[in-house]
Amino acid sequence: MGFDLPFSCQCGAVTGVVNEASPADGDHVVCHCTDCRALTRYLGHSERVLDRNGGTELYQSRCARLRIASGLDHLATLHLTDKPLMRWYAACCRSPLFNTWANGRVPFVTTHLSACNPDQVNAVLGPPKGHLFLREALGDTGGLHELTFMGLTWGFLKRAAKDTLSGDRRRCPLFDHDTLAPIVAPYRLSREERRALD
Repeated sequence: MGFDLPFSCQCGAVTGVVNEASPADGDHVVCHCTDCRALTRYLGHSERVLDRNGGTELYQSRCARLRIASGLDHLATLHLTDKPLMRWYAACCRSPLFNTWANGRVPFVTTHLSACNPDQVNAVLGPPKGHLFLREALGDTGGLHELTFMGLTWGFLKRAAKDTLSGDRRRCPLFDHDTLAPIVAPYRLSREERRALD
């Protein structure tokens, strides 16, 4: 049994909670991929979100655990590339909030922990399980524990199976219950826009 982990965009318009968050029921990681860094540059939050190695702290959990308490109408989403990963943010203050698949048929949600109180993150989730894409990190990464993408996959598959078999994937507030389409149309960056963020 986990604990509720509240989140909020920078201006406070979008608020909510990840229910039953815990190290055992999700993956607390730091991602160093260039796309995560590009997102923070695009949204104007690099200095606030990224760590000294250019990492973004994330928590991947079951999609039905996400609750939006306010500001649903402020949510926006985009694709950085032609890949299906979708990046959600608060249009009001451009705070990064979640990562999902392009639709709810592949059930997972990753919460940007920059939207959470650090003390609550530490109390509920503890330290990160590991660091992803260290080959793309900035600076000296010698003291960081690398978590391979395959190391993350097993937990994702177990959670996705639970959300699919139980029908919980239809309870994610970011997707329409019936069609599993995103509740807002995503914007896809052009290749020129994406390259300008490198």
